Amino acid sequence: MRRFSADYLERTREGMWADSREALADLDLANRERVVDVGSGTGELTRVLADEAAPETEVVGVDADPDLLAVAGDATDGPVLAGDATRLPLRDGVADLVVCQALLVNLPEPREAIREFARVSSDLVAAVEPDNADVGVESTVDAEAPLEAEVRAAYLDGVATDVALGDRARELFTAAGLSDVRTRRYHHEKRVEPPYDEGDLQDAARKASGAGLADHETELRRALGDEGYDDVRRRWREMGREVVRAMQEERYRRVELVPFDVTVGRVPAATGNGSEDGAGPPNRSPGEN
Repeated sequence: MRRFSADYLERTREGMWADSREALADLDLANRERVVDVGSGTGELTRVLADEAAPETEVVGVDADPDLLAVAGDATDGPVLAGDATRLPLRDGVADLVVCQALLVNLPEPREAIREFARVSSDLVAAVEPDNADVGVESTVDAEAPLEAEVRAAYLDGVATDVALGDRARELFTAAGLSDVRTRRYHHEKRVEPPYDEGDLQDAARKASGAGLADHETELRRALGDEGYDDVRRRWREMGREVVRAMQEERYRRVELVPFDVTVGRVPAATGNGSEDGAGPPNRSPGEN
């Protein structure tokens, strides 16, 4: 599984759920007893799930990275557990919803994770996954949109997992034996315009220094080679310096649309948890056997 720093996750997921919570409607959060957020990272989705669910609903975050769990534990009220997405430290049917955000796109074998989600859930499985091949960018800096498209294409060629999974997650759900599988597409809009906030200024500085590109250096070097990467980095930094100049003159504007798909599927009553009605008792502790 690909791993990311807390800073990277917080930066890339910032603001996603500020105006997109209708995307969670199919999760029926108001009627859940226990929700498990797998690959919870720094807890952005975990907090949203807790906000949207009933007050008595328990929301559990699970992640394989102890450093991310430490950040999430400080920021969420619910429990967090260390665990791999394909070997969850939870008994069969312990939750009535298991969900992930931008996790399957980073797994070499995402189907294994979906099967594990179906084992742990007594009712619903859901995934919120981006389609990184279909991101749209408009910018007042002429070089920005075409250069980002060039870098995105190279990244897709160089990455070892399916980061453009999007609505094809439903194929994994069906293969895992889930029923009533459906997908809805939404778009997260990231807009930068005057007056710029501190995050906008930091993002511009990262472009100018090449730090933003370096987040994906391994994948880009794999696709472009060393000379190709160095050339792209040079042009990226030039573009970044133009973004900084435009911001200093308050003439910089940028709009990015990131498509993401919410896929849900139901666990058949006969699947996995050993009870006659397919539902485990969710009012016991998550790790209790």
